[in-house]
Amino acid sequence: MTLLITVFAAIIATYKWYTRKDDTLQLGILVFMYWGASIMWFVDAIFEFAELKAEYFTPAAEDMLNDAFLGLAVVALGLVIWIVRLLITDPKGSVRAALRRQA
Repeated sequence: MTLLITVFAAIIATYKWYTRKDDTLQLGILVFMYWGASIMWFVDAIFEFAELKAEYFTPAAEDMLNDAFLGLAVVALGLVIWIVRLLITDPKGSVRAALRRQA
């Protein structure tokens, strides 16, 4: 499930990055994080399959739920890192402008 969730997130982020005209949102960073996580989970799946063989395809419901939560947590953490990086770099200058208005 972790692999499936991160691959879907990577595909969606890649599509959004590819169809945008400008790069002010810096979606490339999000794309690289999600594809990196997908590769990591793919390697994990290969090693787990090598260990479990046919049992790999019949996971327990509890294991699938745990994997789903882990996949969603990875996607959420990637979004948080991306948003924090956007706030720090402030490509449009909106955070800077808002802070100047308050001061």
